[in-house]
Amino acid sequence: MEQVSDRLAKLSVSATIAMNQKSRDLQEEGIDIINLSVGEPDFNTPDHIKEAAKKAIDDNYSFYPPVAGYPVLRNAIVDKLKKQNGLDYTADQITVSSGAKHSIVNVLLSIINAGDEVIIPAPYWVSYVEQVKISEGTNVILDTGIETDFKVTPVQVKEAITPKTRAIMLCSPSNPTGAVYSKAELEGIAEVLAPHDRIIIISDEIYEHINYIGKH
Repeated sequence: MEQVSDRLAKLSVSATIAMNQKSRDLQEEGIDIINLSVGEPDFNTPDHIKEAAKKAIDDNYSFYPPVAGYPVLRNAIVDKLKKQNGLDYTADQITVSSGAKHSIVNVLLSIINAGDEVIIPAPYWVSYVEQVKISEGTNVILDTGIETDFKVTPVQVKEAITPKTRAIMLCSPSNPTGAVYSKAELEGIAEVLAPHDRIIIISDEIYEHINYIGKH
């Protein structure tokens, strides 16, 4: 019998997907259960988005796009980053992907060699550690608790850095805790990382607008 590759065999089943399937199985049995696993909205895709998708097909957006994404889309992202975040980028610094998971795994596969270490604050989105595994890297997990609002401290980051450290994963607002790093907290972490040219900061900000306590 054919076997999958070693790199695939060492991956764990997604805890989120497993929870979602268990919830569905229980619901099919008639059990009243609230499913808090996958992050799906409780509303359908808005009509104007569906209409735009249909129009794109009618307009023959059905061929291979540029690898980094269509220029009009990349320029729209540049405009968003400028207006909403005060950040200056050019279109050639933007790459479009099929989603956050796709983006992150692309980055890791591009920068991680076997044995490279990736610092990940916990609690973390379950896919982070699996993406590091498939990149043949080593996860370095930093535990956090309620005393720090589930946010990693500069001291923890400094103590975790070794000659093998290649990247650190930050997520703010956080999945799954909802914690939001303040500007001062991020500056403290940045000061620790600044002397280390080899370390790449991967900042997952997919929940930028799901923030109820102040500025992202």
